[in-house]
Amino acid sequence: MNTAVQPGMSSGSAPRRKLIEVSLPLEDINIESAREKSIRHGHPSTLHLWWARRPLAAARAVLFAQLVDDPSSHPELFPTEEEQKKERERLHGIIRRLVVWENINDESLFREAREEILKSTEGNPPAILDPFAGGGTIPLEAQRLGLEAHASDLNPVPVLINKALIELPPKFAGQPPVFPGAAEARMGPWPRATGMAEDVRRYGAWMRDQAQKRIGHLYPKAQVPLLGPTGEPTEKTTEATVIAWIWARTVTCPNPACGIRMPLVRSWWLGKKKGKESYIVPTVVDDATEPGQRRVKFSIGHDLRQAPTKVDDGTVGRKGAQCISCGTTVELKYIRNEGRAKRIGEQLMSVVAEGNRRRIYLGPDSGQVEAANVDAPSGVPDGSLGYYPRDIKASTYGMTEFTDLFTNRQLAALTTFSDLVVETRERVLFDALNAGLPQGESLAEGGCGAESYADAIATYMAFGVSKATDYHNALTAWRSDVKNEGIGHLFSRQAIPMIWDFCEANPLSLSSGNLKDQYTWISKVLDLIGGGEPGAASQEDAATRSYEGLLVATDPPYYDNIGYSDLSDFFYVWLRRSLRGVHPDLFGTMLVPKVEELVANQYRHGGKEEAGKFFEEGFQRVFSQARQAAMSEYPITVFYAFKQTELEKEGIASTGWSTFLDGMIKAGWSITATWPVRSELGNRMMSVGMNALASSIVLALRPRKAEASATDRTGFLVALYAELEEALPRIREGAIAPADLRQTILGPGMAVFSRFSRVLEDDGSTMPVKTALALINQTFDSLQNEHDAELDADTRFCLDWFRSYAWNTRPYGDAESLAVPLGLSVDGIARGGTFTSGAGKVALIKPQDLDPGWNPVHGDRLSLWEVTCHLARAYATEGREEAARLMAEVKGRVDLDEVNRLATRLYELMEAQDSSTAGLFNGLGGAWADVSATSTTIRPAAVAEMLFGEEI
Repeated sequence: MNTAVQPGMSSGSAPRRKLIEVSLPLEDINIESAREKSIRHGHPSTLHLWWARRPLAAARAVLFAQLVDDPSSHPELFPTEEEQKKERERLHGIIRRLVVWENINDESLFREAREEILKSTEGNPPAILDPFAGGGTIPLEAQRLGLEAHASDLNPVPVLINKALIELPPKFAGQPPVFPGAAEARMGPWPRATGMAEDVRRYGAWMRDQAQKRIGHLYPKAQVPLLGPTGEPTEKTTEATVIAWIWARTVTCPNPACGIRMPLVRSWWLGKKKGKESYIVPTVVDDATEPGQRRVKFSIGHDLRQAPTKVDDGTVGRKGAQCISCGTTVELKYIRNEGRAKRIGEQLMSVVAEGNRRRIYLGPDSGQVEAANVDAPSGVPDGSLGYYPRDIKASTYGMTEFTDLFTNRQLAALTTFSDLVVETRERVLFDALNAGLPQGESLAEGGCGAESYADAIATYMAFGVSKATDYHNALTAWRSDVKNEGIGHLFSRQAIPMIWDFCEANPLSLSSGNLKDQYTWISKVLDLIGGGEPGAASQEDAATRSYEGLLVATDPPYYDNIGYSDLSDFFYVWLRRSLRGVHPDLFGTMLVPKVEELVANQYRHGGKEEAGKFFEEGFQRVFSQARQAAMSEYPITVFYAFKQTELEKEGIASTGWSTFLDGMIKAGWSITATWPVRSELGNRMMSVGMNALASSIVLALRPRKAEASATDRTGFLVALYAELEEALPRIREGAIAPADLRQTILGPGMAVFSRFSRVLEDDGSTMPVKTALALINQTFDSLQNEHDAELDADTRFCLDWFRSYAWNTRPYGDAESLAVPLGLSVDGIARGGTFTSGAGKVALIKPQDLDPGWNPVHGDRLSLWEVTCHLARAYATEGREEAARLMAEVKGRVDLDEVNRLATRLYELMEAQDSSTAGLFNGLGGAWADVSATSTTIRPAAVAEMLFGEEI
């Protein structure tokens, strides 16, 4: 009989606890997750747009911790709490390095991480599946960690993105480029997908050059005045490349006495950089071509004395528009009706040319107007916008077809680019065969020769065209702000809005959104990926697909946060035009599937209530299906995205969150951990002190045992108290910011609640999740309050004082009445330096107002309150090194674990009354592990001697 322990199982019958179920270096994960938003070059998000991607850092850390054992699972190796803590900190150290973007191709680091995973899985880690793969964050990070990665989605657009991330690069990893002469341009090997990246750059440049030959005449240069010695324009002109044309939509003024083609403009401003201010000046003049008619003429102004103000900037707003000729107020209803009748027009307001380190704004001229007057090309994509008035506003103004979202010139350019994708594929095939690749089968047939390589490069070429549509459409605004003066893009948020004045960019220029740049962005992504075995991406419904032999790690949709299918049709119609022959299975339908999509679209499902029911039932079906094939050895991980309106109204006990947890429990899962993940904040030291809740939570869940028993409220509370008391110290080991602790503690609390088949109330009814969440919070508060009694007397005095009077100045007698029962004197407390007493008045001193020259070496009564406040002040104002120095000085004189706990307590106590001061303690708590580690490198005696000239 085989008595070997199964992967992920302890020597007993219970599965081993994983690191994610006990402790994470959450603050480090969140810092790097937030920092990712400023990283562009090479980031997978720049391969192709997809909405609401989870941070790579968070996914990488979660996957590692999902598979690696917590040291408490190995008492034979780590018999004491101290040994477990030390080993846990070692594993945290690996995660801290893993989440740093600059380490993304540190092979020794990832080898170390893989070895830990293999050690915890007996050399046989499970394959990872994300059934809602979206932008591909989780499958890509699984592959980067050496795991077998599977991605599926109902929507073909994210399926293609995942293929481009986890299937194609490893398939051709190590292969040199096939573009003639490219392989010889550098010595040495072509690691990962760098050869493919080089081909994308080369063929992308070729496509752009071909496009210039075919449609370059549609984008004439502008005649720009030459400047004289004093900077004044002269009569001489020179040619300059046009970056963009700025158009105003127009409607006929409904006033019969006017009837002018009135411009609809949100702002007249073009640029606001100091010394280079520019704006559009509209003037009503007689129309020379139509006697008796008036028209609007546009010119460019620079004089700040005549610049638009908030009162007169633009002609249209949320409530309607105003005619600049007669002043008639025009309702949006009228404009919508004009749009539906196809009577909205466009008028050129300005031409933007590239100057010497500046934009040159020119008034419209007949040549530039005529260049844009082209016929619609043939072969444009078919398809109508979905009915989703919340996020798709353009259709309410008559822009109902996808072709309506583009000017004819843009359609001519995009169809040309799309045709060039097909031509590029043939060129790649020819070059690949000449480079010695075997013919092989196509990508759709599973080939890996010249045919499939040509298909792969064509896929990235089509991505470049699809990415370009985000910039080259008639719903893109010109940005006039100081920092970002230039071309915007459509999907600055997950919506297709209505834009009044729009920017038509030049795709053949060198400015934002140009065609060549799209391939530069794509190639930089490919330069950094391609290691490991090829993953598998497929189009499947999460509710019906198989989960056999796969461990789930996923980021599912959340109610109606984003209408993925309706929005992604915008890209799908162009990808289909280019790639239908390459990926026939993905592009067999006119638009993406919608009926089965797990989104609470009230317009599709008969109202808000019915849509919510559709989502909840569908969600439960997915996770019930996953439960049938669940592995008992490992937890699954699921990201939950909070809806901001929910957080603002209900906090973390929101209805949606409760419903989500209830659905998981009904599907047969037990929640074992919850970790709040932040990606929206850049400055963790202070900003998170403002009581901002995390944007999402990652949960660890295990299959609940079929034989799970029931319990009553008392039994639940007894177990809850015991397990929260045990879990808190381990959670704090990971340097949890106090702002995140209350959300984190829900994990072990819900682990208790969800392990039972049901929890019975006194009247015999089943306790709802929302009640359980409230009881978990109450138990946490109780533990905090009980711990207060164990603190030193000075600290208890300060806590009592703050609860009663905060930072207010009070009579001396108030302090005495609190001090005497604790065996303290007011003067003695004041000697500690955190409390003032004089002239019969007393007050607590705010941490930020404490003496920055504080030297704990000379203190005769060192309280936890004093140490915690000084550490928080030092970290916030002087940084990690100074906080670490102070920590080294007090080590051995106070219990530093107690200081860490008190920082959390003070954050909780102050957040509602004084968020800025609470932020100091939040910053200290979040950076605790980092400060503590730094303090171990400092010799207190040497530091004191150096600073104070004293021998200790």
